[in-house]
Amino acid sequence: MKNKMTWNNCFSPKRFGVDKPQGDIRSEYERDWDRIIFSSAFRRLQNKTQVFPLPEEIFVHNRLTHSLEVASVGRSLGKIVGKELCKLEEVKNSTAARKFYRNNLKSVIAAACLAHDLGNPAFGHSGEEAISKYFRKRDTEKKEDLKFKSLFSDAEWKDLVTFEGNANALRIITMHQKGRLKGGFRLTYSTIGSILKYPCESLASTKSILHRKKYGYFKIDEAVFLDVAKELNMVEDSVEGRIVYKRHPFVYLVEAADDICYNIIDFEDAHRLGILDYKTVRKYFEEIIITNKKEDFEWVQKQADLLKDDPNESLAYLRAKAINSLTYKCANVFLGNKEAILSGNYNKSLIEDIPELSETLDEIKEISTKKIYNARKVVELEIAGFRIMSALVQDFVNAALTPKDDREKEHKKILELLPKQFAFDEESTPYIKVMHILDFISGMTDLFALKLYRKLRGIEI
Repeated sequence: MKNKMTWNNCFSPKRFGVDKPQGDIRSEYERDWDRIIFSSAFRRLQNKTQVFPLPEEIFVHNRLTHSLEVASVGRSLGKIVGKELCKLEEVKNSTAARKFYRNNLKSVIAAACLAHDLGNPAFGHSGEEAISKYFRKRDTEKKEDLKFKSLFSDAEWKDLVTFEGNANALRIITMHQKGRLKGGFRLTYSTIGSILKYPCESLASTKSILHRKKYGYFKIDEAVFLDVAKELNMVEDSVEGRIVYKRHPFVYLVEAADDICYNIIDFEDAHRLGILDYKTVRKYFEEIIITNKKEDFEWVQKQADLLKDDPNESLAYLRAKAINSLTYKCANVFLGNKEAILSGNYNKSLIEDIPELSETLDEIKEISTKKIYNARKVVELEIAGFRIMSALVQDFVNAALTPKDDREKEHKKILELLPKQFAFDEESTPYIKVMHILDFISGMTDLFALKLYRKLRGIEI
């Protein structure tokens, strides 16, 4: 009989890849935060685009500053929700569960928020598609392309033509690289489960269903995914012949923290860059704040007016208030739907389920799409990134999949650029070889990818 997920068995202090727990003054979950913060993968986020090109004069958010802010909001969400879950009868009867929700849920959500973007490649959202471009171009009926495609199973091919940053995040934190310790970051299962936003294989992804909108693991990491799902008693979904699970409850809190930050912060950054005017941004921030009954709205307006001589500071004040308002509202939505969330029957994001703000948030989304994500600088960066990343994939994959004895000097030199931890065995399958190449390319910063592209194209020596 399958285990049923409960509030008492959906968390685990066990570490992936570690057999024996180690004593420490920090809790297991606090150590997750520290391991991510000190990792090179996290450090590289400082040179990965969030939305806007990395700064010349005006400092806007990159993936590192975004992740830190999401973690801050996530910690608050975890604290609010954890305090309320402690009051449940089943939790009260379990010392371990009571202690976890009172003291540790906030640390789990914060650590997962830190890690949620680790799998995103350089150059913003176009990076994922750019990595897949090479394989999509070869998805034709030409004889040589059919032969190339036959090197991969259907599941492997789906991974390659729809490269997914969420699946890559799981890979980065759990992957056993050459010359490194087993278990990757060796995080707790609780933190790992909290980033599994789309807990299914690539062949099961479908845009019409929230938890299958994308996919959560590459075929190469299937055993890792199933191990995490089993340890956390995740709920299986009934999709014939495919591996699909319902979301873990904590995922909703991580997702909400991310949604809150990018909805609000992108607006603030757009004002700093002169894309949106002060009046527009203030209007939408105030529409969010006024719905928060805990705020004295007239007082908030007065404080913002006092700062009007410095519009950036005035909006920073309102931004903080807007984020605070959305944090409490998302926590309330979670708590109001906690049983549906636990059973896997809640099919919305928390931020979408705030009726009094649905119109405001829809308008923010519409303005963001029209004026921010399609701003000239953003589009130029996406096009450049698209060409850079897809060209690197082409160079390295061609070299890797050319049989060893047939490789030309250029192929050999390209493969010599692969760091030791990404090197593959020649006996490996084509899919494993390609995944090692994508591990290397997806981890690059914007600047590193640009410089390597220039060197390989002879533009820079």
